[in-house]
Amino acid sequence: MWFRKEENNKAFAWHNLTSLDQLNEWIEKSNEAPVLLFKHSTRCPVSMMAKKRLESDWNFTQQELSPVYLDLIAYRTVSNEIAERFDVVHQSPQVLLIKNGKCVYHASHEGIEMQKISASL
Repeated sequence: MWFRKEENNKAFAWHNLTSLDQLNEWIEKSNEAPVLLFKHSTRCPVSMMAKKRLESDWNFTQQELSPVYLDLIAYRTVSNEIAERFDVVHQSPQVLLIKNGKCVYHASHEGIEMQKISASL
């Protein structure tokens, strides 16, 4: 699953996260550029609204911020590892901003706002 939006060179495309190896790769990539992990429940309307809000408000290039999508129902093991590794309580929907291998910001539900994510970059 991916979504692409292009406006003023601000391209948006989800990168799917489906394994622990990929999680490790994205954490490593966060040393070069920040990574936004979005933990999404495909069964939750609040999660769908948060996802749409992120997609419509996106204003970054891939070099500025990489959007990573996790279907936490299909890949619960990965979701659990994220919660444990970054010492955050599992929630859905949830975003974690990863910079230099560390979670510098996280939010869930209606607290997921692009303005707050931008301020944490």
